[in-house]
Amino acid sequence: MTAKMYMGVTALDIKKVCLRCVAVIIVAFVMPTGIWLYARSASRFGRVAAVAAGVAMGEYKPYFSADDDSKTTAQTAYPSKLEEAVVSKHSIWDMDMAPQEKQTPSVSAEVPSPLPAQDVTDKIPYPASMEGNDGVIEKYTYGRYDGEQYFDLDGGGQVRNCTELSNDELYEESSKPYDFQIDGNSSEPQILIYHTHATESFEPTDKDHYDSSFSCKTTDPEMNMLSVGDKICEQLDKAGVAYIHDTLVHDYPSYDGSYDSSRMAVKQILEEYPSIKVCLDVHRDGIEREDGTRLAPVAEIEGREAAQLMIISGCDDGTMGMPDYMKNFHFACALQSALESDWQGLTRPILFDYRHYNQDLTTGSLLIEVGSHGNSITQAQYTGELIGKTLGEMFGGE
Repeated sequence: MTAKMYMGVTALDIKKVCLRCVAVIIVAFVMPTGIWLYARSASRFGRVAAVAAGVAMGEYKPYFSADDDSKTTAQTAYPSKLEEAVVSKHSIWDMDMAPQEKQTPSVSAEVPSPLPAQDVTDKIPYPASMEGNDGVIEKYTYGRYDGEQYFDLDGGGQVRNCTELSNDELYEESSKPYDFQIDGNSSEPQILIYHTHATESFEPTDKDHYDSSFSCKTTDPEMNMLSVGDKICEQLDKAGVAYIHDTLVHDYPSYDGSYDSSRMAVKQILEEYPSIKVCLDVHRDGIEREDGTRLAPVAEIEGREAAQLMIISGCDDGTMGMPDYMKNFHFACALQSALESDWQGLTRPILFDYRHYNQDLTTGSLLIEVGSHGNSITQAQYTGELIGKTLGEMFGGE
């Protein structure tokens, strides 16, 4: 069989040239582009691979919310495209989206001086209007998790263990009582509520979009974390539990060194009021997808939407100066179970990780994340009310 000639070139020669051109294109363009895309998405591929392996081993049981107009809370298992599966009610992926609360050190040796809230009210004003519509807010309810990092608490709620300690060891510790006693009948303060990042704020209303020009921070005490703390304290008042609400602003004018500033303030308060056993640093989370979609974690409690909360209990790796961290963990588990028992669905799993957050100052020191920057101020304040009611039930006098 002979190859036909076209102007002195055979069809076979043309085929060889074409194949070589394709090879050059693959080597010069396709492979580098593929390598770049892989590097850019390596962390996501790693998470997906980990969950896929977990599913194969029976450790994860991912379910995906069906998109329907009824917005039912029922969950249906069905095959989903990868992008749709990035956030899943019963998988580990969505927990990895939440940024870690940063403990930014001071840029100088001098500890920043906190400012009284009334002196900075108008420094970062809350926007009078938000007309922009360039970002999406999506409501989301964190549920129960399966997987090797998670375990259930006997009294309700879960723990996410991000340390080298075994779940078996932590589970055994979780049932131990906290080592302090609150005198609910005392006139001396027993609980300290404070806010290292007081300017963290929320959306003005419950909506499905946000204005990206809003920094999600304000020094207006009616619209930031101070208002959430106020709701906690209102319930402590009703329960007769004496407390101090530290309303000093530690993250203005500078975010850097805010933990140093709050540490100094808390130490001074504890020196003046040694009766305080519980120190709760109340924050707001910031959960956002890679495409800019902000999640608003919500739970329906008694017919109203509350912002879901997450307790962070720090673990010491031997270098962090928190020898009593496990005593904080005992309290974290007790509070988590009480909250979940009182208000089912309100909590995300306790984050037990190598964090400090000034939790060496008492054996009842915890950080609480209330909602995210996609939640409304009303949802966050309602959660503050629920936290206060539970604390009042735990520690209230006769």
